[in-house]
Amino acid sequence: MTIKNELEQSGVRDMHQDAPPQKSLLDFVSPTDFVELPSKGIFYPEGHALHNKEVVEIKYMTAKEEDILTSDTLLKKGLAIERFLESVILDRSISPEGLLIGDRNAILIAARISGYGESYDTKMQCPSCQAQNEISFNVSNAEVHHPEVEGLDTIEKNEKGNYMFLLPVCGFKVECRLLTGKDENNLTELARSKKKNRLEDAIVTDQFKTMILSIDGVSDRNVLNKFIDVMPAADARSLRKAYQLITPNVKIKDEFSCTSCGYTQELEVPFGADFFWPDR
Repeated sequence: MTIKNELEQSGVRDMHQDAPPQKSLLDFVSPTDFVELPSKGIFYPEGHALHNKEVVEIKYMTAKEEDILTSDTLLKKGLAIERFLESVILDRSISPEGLLIGDRNAILIAARISGYGESYDTKMQCPSCQAQNEISFNVSNAEVHHPEVEGLDTIEKNEKGNYMFLLPVCGFKVECRLLTGKDENNLTELARSKKKNRLEDAIVTDQFKTMILSIDGVSDRNVLNKFIDVMPAADARSLRKAYQLITPNVKIKDEFSCTSCGYTQELEVPFGADFFWPDR
């Protein structure tokens, strides 16, 4: 009888017999999550990877994504968020620049929670007394906004999938489209360029010039831009409110209260690189 058989008969088992199989580092796969899209995919045209898709699959943040978000080169060029989204979205046919802004925000929130949890701690300067305050947001408490156009006489959707707004003062019908990540990047770069060259800041009119496709059937860009520059303030305000109603989005809001002077204000979290690295 062998020594092994003698040990087994006496109740002593080979210490390696029941050992779990050894894991390999190369077998590790990053977990994934499904993110619900505020747009529910209904605002993407046929042929788009997200047409009528309510969710998109992303992987959890890894050290690779941290490298992207801390790259000085990508941050200076304004490409860190684009590269980050490209890395976490599993479907390579989806272009981050082609995503609607609200859908991009939903993905950024889910990705941040996977990497750093639900708490977002940052600092803010009080608008009233300029004192620095520490503030903490719970990013899991994001508010999802779906378009609210039912029963509104001043807003309608046309056959192209764009929206028509009736301006109350001028009486013109304005055709608008929803802004994408590419539009947001272009507007940010335009604002940065104007600031660098000490030109007049025109955030509202630049956004209008991007999203407005036609006015009363006129689509000539020069004509549209000239009208936008002289649009009555009441019409501009009405257009901004209407656009917010039809835009699917997700936002993180919280009440800010200054510890020095007691000033209070509702704050909305911006979704830039600082959303991931507030201390940089």
